[in-house]
Amino acid sequence: MKMRHFVRSRSRWLTWTVSFGIFLICTGIVRAQDESVRPGINDDFMTGDPSKYVERFEKEGREVFDQRHVIVEASGIKPGMVVADVGAGTGLFTRLFARQVGGEGRVYAVDIAPQFVYQLIRDGRQQGFDNIIGVICDPRSSTLPPNSVDLVFVCDTYHHFEFPYATLASIHTALRDGGRMMVVDFEREEGSSSEWVLNHVRAGKSVFRAEIEQAGFELVEEVDFLKDNYGLIFRKR
Repeated sequence: MKMRHFVRSRSRWLTWTVSFGIFLICTGIVRAQDESVRPGINDDFMTGDPSKYVERFEKEGREVFDQRHVIVEASGIKPGMVVADVGAGTGLFTRLFARQVGGEGRVYAVDIAPQFVYQLIRDGRQQGFDNIIGVICDPRSSTLPPNSVDLVFVCDTYHHFEFPYATLASIHTALRDGGRMMVVDFEREEGSSSEWVLNHVRAGKSVFRAEIEQAGFELVEEVDFLKDNYGLIFRKR
């Protein structure tokens, strides 16, 4: 009995030590990141007209629009869940998630541009969605409540994180134990990606994956149905 008690106690101690170690590493990384990794990347959105971006984002030929239903299915969303669409933009995925989680669930529509959030909420109310909550974030934080979300969804937005480690830390805090984060972003490969992607997206999948894992997440799945984009699903450690 004493030996079992010691094993259990040692197991708890190891779990606490690993968790505390991850916390210290993440805290140190966040504090070390004082400068934006891509200054000005969100300027156009801060002054943009949301209606014009609907024409750009919600159109046939844009891969994430064409594959939107498959992406939602891959995210594993279920009725009653709480989802955060970080970088919600025009609300394409926000509305799909709101339909999936139903009346017992809710969706946080998170964006750095206030006019996008206001327009998204107005459009959602007109379409009968009363389970969408607008959240205006800032460059360093998702500003989501702690321990409040089952899934964070980030589509073609991670490369817009000016302070990725600080933002990831806020997402990590917002996720419940065992919560997941799905990141969809552009494939960036020299010799095959477009000039726009090479100039606009600061790094490729391996760099972004390493940043996310360093921030306290573990990769659990990579989707295989995208071509111009990739999809990575992480679990909160």
